[in-house]
Amino acid sequence: MILENKLKITDQVELSREEEKISKTRAKEMFETGYLNELEAGTFDSLKKIHKYLFGEIYEFAGTLRKVNIAKGNFRFTPLAYLEEAVKNIEKMPQSTYEEIIEKYVEMNVAHPFREGNGRSTRIWLDVILKKELNLVVDWAKVDKTDYLLAMERSPIKDIEIKELLKKSLTNKVNDREIYMKGIDTSYLYEGYLTFKTEDL
Repeated sequence: MILENKLKITDQVELSREEEKISKTRAKEMFETGYLNELEAGTFDSLKKIHKYLFGEIYEFAGTLRKVNIAKGNFRFTPLAYLEEAVKNIEKMPQSTYEEIIEKYVEMNVAHPFREGNGRSTRIWLDVILKKELNLVVDWAKVDKTDYLLAMERSPIKDIEIKELLKKSLTNKVNDREIYMKGIDTSYLYEGYLTFKTEDL
């Protein structure tokens, strides 16, 4: 099923391509304008703002809680009936240590609060928290796609694997534009999209 979109696109390949191009351009703007530095790290309001900034030109639902139940493979994300309460509880989770921050990230992934674009938005949200609390970010280009997907799949039951995987890829280059843009490129690999380099934007 092709999501209804502001671009009036009815072909999935074309929609995926345009969504990637637009959201990457918007992600680049967030970094270059300092928009991310103005956000309150770890709040759901900040995550909504990131999502709306990335996808506002594409989807009417950008920045709003999903209104449908969603699943990936055999895993069902937080049911709609509990979603609003779940994100409120996640927002209250502590984030003063690396372990606490990743636990919060895992829980937000389980919630999957948006209809589309959760992975991209939540990874940027994670880096905002890491940067504020620990003066670190993830160099996503160093995170193996297969290892990441498997670790995230198992993280609701056991999160030690994702903690170890991301810990090895932390960097203190928090203001490095290249590190940030590599992460945006890589995020599409994690979600099964064809990619083009951000230099083309």
